[in-house]
Amino acid sequence: MTRLLDVKGLNGGYGSVQILYDINIHVDEGEFVTIIGPNGCGKSTFIKIIFGIATHYSGNIEHDGDDVSGWRTDQLVNRGIAYVPQVDNVFPSLTIYENLQMGGNNLSTKILNERIERALNMFPDLKERVHDLAASLSGGERQMLAISRALISNPKFLLLDEPTAALSPLYQQQIIEKIDSLRNEGITVLIVEQNARLSLARSDRGYIFAGGKVVHTGDAQSILNDPEIGEYFLGNKSE
Repeated sequence: MTRLLDVKGLNGGYGSVQILYDINIHVDEGEFVTIIGPNGCGKSTFIKIIFGIATHYSGNIEHDGDDVSGWRTDQLVNRGIAYVPQVDNVFPSLTIYENLQMGGNNLSTKILNERIERALNMFPDLKERVHDLAASLSGGERQMLAISRALISNPKFLLLDEPTAALSPLYQQQIIEKIDSLRNEGITVLIVEQNARLSLARSDRGYIFAGGKVVHTGDAQSILNDPEIGEYFLGNKSE
């Protein structure tokens, strides 16, 4: 199996404020991998460092066998990596269609229209409202739009930061199911998620962060079934 992401000894943070310490993580091609942990433990910072929007201090970040440590975001996008942030992930003053266009400004009209059509077919709720302003969308619909726009660049590796945060249980389920279905499109997924049980149930493997470090890793089912992990990181009761 091809190792799509291989992170070794990563240290980083924001400017001079170190958040992450000696992080080792890998994601194989075709996997769905979830990172969980308490608030403030560095999960989102890790994703941002990978995508070039937080500060990389040291350690190696390899993508598909090449060292991409410290690369610019546009260079990473050209390699087939896309990122969906937790907040401020759509343009509220633009329509759904215009938001999707923003995801492919450098594409020919023909290819852009084909990719927009593919994205809208994946999220029928958006297709019915394609000319509505993004400001009129619910939280769940905004996440659908943010993911759709990320897909316009035709990524092979998708990074997502808390995609179900503050959503209703129905939308949480729908979003995770759609993200999981992207594997059928040949997309590998690395997700940071507060709703640990929901995401791990769809995952191949998981990593647990605490205090800026990886404190546990394993296949998703072993994490879900471990009573000690459940007590400290998943809540005592199954959902």
